[in-house]
Amino acid sequence: MTDAPLSNPRLAEVTINGQAVHARAGATILEVCRTNDVDIPTMCFLKTLTPFNSCRLCVVEVSGSRNLVPSCSRTVENTMEITTESDRIATARRTLYELYASSVDLSLVDTETRRWMGAYNVNPDRFGSYVPHREVMVQDDLYIRDYDKCVLCFRCVGACGPDAQNTFAIDVAGRGLTATISTEFDITLPDSACVYCGNCIAVCPTGALMFRSEYEMRKEGTWDEDRQSITTTVCSFCGVGCNLELHVQDNRIVKVTSPMDHETASGHLCIKGRFGYSYLQSETE
Repeated sequence: MTDAPLSNPRLAEVTINGQAVHARAGATILEVCRTNDVDIPTMCFLKTLTPFNSCRLCVVEVSGSRNLVPSCSRTVENTMEITTESDRIATARRTLYELYASSVDLSLVDTETRRWMGAYNVNPDRFGSYVPHREVMVQDDLYIRDYDKCVLCFRCVGACGPDAQNTFAIDVAGRGLTATISTEFDITLPDSACVYCGNCIAVCPTGALMFRSEYEMRKEGTWDEDRQSITTTVCSFCGVGCNLELHVQDNRIVKVTSPMDHETASGHLCIKGRFGYSYLQSETE
C-alpha cells in the first residue's frame, strides 16, 4: 500500500478484494485494479479509446450498489469497497460469453478473450451454436468486413471518431438484434467519409474487420502466426515518426500494425502507413 496522506484530495483509499490501496481520484475501477495487478476481463475496452460500456464483461461488485457495475467507466470513490471475483460475477461473465457465442461467430477472438472464456468454463453451445449467414464484404482489396463476427463493441466507431481519426464515417445503426455498424444512410464506404486508414481494423477484437491479406491466407489455410516475425520500424512516408510493426511470413509482409503504447501514434496509422507496403515486395521479371 502506498504511504500517502488521506487528506490529499488527489487520492482515494479503496478496498479491492479485501486489500486497502490508494488510488488516484478520478481513476476508473479498472485502472486501479490493473495498477494493483488485479486482472479483469474486457472486450469493448481499449486504453486508447473512450469506454463504451457495451460488453459488460468487466462488471464488479461495489459495496452499497445493488447492481454489478462496469469497472471500465465507473470512477473510484473514497472508502469504496470493490470485489472483482465472486460466484455472482463469474456467473454473469460466463453467461455473457455464452450469449455472445450464440449470436456471433467467436472463432477468431483475440487471445485474451479466449483465455477468459477458458477460465470461466464457458459453454459456447449453451444457448445454441451460431451459424454464420452473412456475406463477407471486401473493401477495395484492403480489408474485409464480416458482420457474423461483430459483437458491437463500438471500438471501430471510437477509432473512426473522436478518439483517433475524427473522420466519423461509421456509427451504430438500427436497434436490438438489427443493430449493426454502418455508414451514414448505409452508403458504400467509397462514397462515405472513410479515408481507409484501417484504424478500425487495428482495434477490432473478433476478426470482424481484417486485412484482406490475412483473410485470403486464412481461407487458403496458409496463415500461420507461429511462422511470423514482427519487426518494428519507422514509417518512411512522412516525418511524423509513426512506428510500424511489420508482420512477416515466408519473407513477405502479410500485414502492418502499430504498437498501442507508442507515444506518437498510439496504434493508429494512415492509409499509407498501414497499407502502403506492397512496393517493398513487388516482383520484377
